[in-house]
Amino acid sequence: MDRRATEGTLLIELGGRTVEYRFARRRRRTLGITVDAQGLRVAAPLRAPWRDVEGFLHEKERWILRKLDEWSRLPRGVHLHGMSGEMVPVFGVLHVLDVGHGRRHVENRDGRLIITVGKRSRPLDALVGWLKHQALDAFRPRVAHYAAQIGAEPPRVRLSNARTQWGVCTEDGTIRLCWRLVHLERALADYVIAHEVAHLVEMNHSRRFWALLGRLYPQWRAARERLELAAATLPILKGPR
Repeated sequence: MDRRATEGTLLIELGGRTVEYRFARRRRRTLGITVDAQGLRVAAPLRAPWRDVEGFLHEKERWILRKLDEWSRLPRGVHLHGMSGEMVPVFGVLHVLDVGHGRRHVENRDGRLIITVGKRSRPLDALVGWLKHQALDAFRPRVAHYAAQIGAEPPRVRLSNARTQWGVCTEDGTIRLCWRLVHLERALADYVIAHEVAHLVEMNHSRRFWALLGRLYPQWRAARERLELAAATLPILKGPR
């Protein structure tokens, strides 16, 4: 790719390894790098000299290679079909599915999720419905907890089906949380909740916002990194048709 271009895929030698990365120029003041399940991405200011871009990557070489290795070792999320014997995490704990026919019902019994549905119904539909109910029951009191810490009344809490955004605080003060947070340990869901509650005061990502989040959830940096890694391992379920 022509290095004068604004975006594309490039290669660089880091630590004796050839690393592919996605490069883009943006209206921003600083260079930024991201490593996730899609690999390495680099964002640079529109007029940043190329030597600064490559110098920055070499400076961050050890961190980049470590993160790439971490992601490569992670198991990827599997597609669940709603069959007995499959496993699904609920608040970070694996549960085995036990599927049968009968009146629609889902019950958590000693680490097993007992699912019964009619012969023409999909077990996954019942499972997703149950998971959403568990999520809302768990998230509402946590939102109220963090809201109280900033002197606010508990805001409305809604669930979302978003796949790329864990949560959002809308302009009317409603907090929408991705129901798939129910798969993760409660501490990681708490990080997302505290993040969105902080937006009730600061609808931005300014220094004031991060300072407020630090008071609500002091370990937010570590939690954010763990959340990124955990997201790649979540099971893939399709919601009700």
